[in-house]
Amino acid sequence: MHWHQQAEWAIMLDGRCRITILDELGRPQVADVKTGDLWYFPPGLPHSLQGLGETGAEFLLAFDNGKASEFNTLLLSDWMAHTPPDVLALNFGVPADAFKNIPSDNLWIFQGDDPGSLAADQRAVQSAAGAPPHPFVFSLSELPATRQTKGGFVQIADSRNFHVATAVAAALVTVKPGGMRELHWHPHADEWAYFIKGQARMTVFDTGPKANTADFRAGDIGYVKKSLGHYVQNTGNTDLVFLELFKADHYAEVSLSDWLTHTPPKLVMQHLNISRETLARFPNNRPDLVPL
Repeated sequence: MHWHQQAEWAIMLDGRCRITILDELGRPQVADVKTGDLWYFPPGLPHSLQGLGETGAEFLLAFDNGKASEFNTLLLSDWMAHTPPDVLALNFGVPADAFKNIPSDNLWIFQGDDPGSLAADQRAVQSAAGAPPHPFVFSLSELPATRQTKGGFVQIADSRNFHVATAVAAALVTVKPGGMRELHWHPHADEWAYFIKGQARMTVFDTGPKANTADFRAGDIGYVKKSLGHYVQNTGNTDLVFLELFKADHYAEVSLSDWLTHTPPKLVMQHLNISRETLARFPNNRPDLVPL
């Protein structure tokens, strides 16, 4: 049980997890999340995470501040252990002796009992303040594709559909074998890319001109500064799945083909020295994913 000075965003990579949270108006939520689900905890809101079942939970955490770490997390066990027993007694209205067995070392990750029934936990935490108006969890994997082509599909979660996520926006991208995440850039924020499945090659274009190309596998992280052009190729023979994460309340991007097909044709033809027939074949609907 803990809280942070930063906003916490997470995606479940494997297994199941039970989350609990209390908002600033005293409205609790208890929910179970599965592979592909998200949660978002605004700064300062206390929460907990419990692995469920025999395999527990594996998840990726992202924060809206790079200084976030286990060393600046505020832990319940730390605070209780460093508060005089008489103060605890006064605060909770019980004898000071009731706290004689609290842990002297912090409980960061530890083995506990399976929490049991979700419905029972939800009943146990009910408050006169009611429930939060917007859930702190979101099923990204079950979200209909925002964009879908023969090359793959994109699912986007930001404050427009995952309403509490006001500091982190995300896109879950699936690229079919031989497909490519089109040439594009993001005008509003830096991108952190986390590769979940498959093999990828990403090239980033910078001023100078300079370009950087690197290969990625599951578990790798890529980084693209705001407004730098880039593309991602699926170099394997299975689906490539990766996350695009942004410190922003909404997802935004500019497609190169979309720009070129919505600029006066003669201007584009003169810049690239191409024919009108060639330009007419460019996709004009921001494809996001292009097939082999």
